[in-house]
Amino acid sequence: MRRKEPDSCGFAAALQAIGGKWKTSLLWELHLRPYRFAELRRLLPGVSEKVLTQQLRQMEADGLIRRRAYDEVPPRVEYSITPLGFSLNDAVTVMSAWGKHHETWKSQRKAA
Repeated sequence: MRRKEPDSCGFAAALQAIGGKWKTSLLWELHLRPYRFAELRRLLPGVSEKVLTQQLRQMEADGLIRRRAYDEVPPRVEYSITPLGFSLNDAVTVMSAWGKHHETWKSQRKAA
């Protein structure tokens, strides 16, 4: 039976923030520099415009990225990482290292 209690350790909240196929990739790319929507779409082959828009909006609502619309013609919008998003990138980097270690462990186990 599932508990209805709030997440006291914060792990579920962290996973919620990075949950989604493209969010960790977006977080990584945006920590390097700000990008426009079309640039992000080119960097992530396979992502649809709809999904990219949804995930960017979710990340903006979670405070991980900032959307800046310039008052220009044609319109220009840039996405950049926030300090909160940058701090999450540190955690994602550690999880990535763990994942690589785990994949190595699994492949060695299969070979034995």
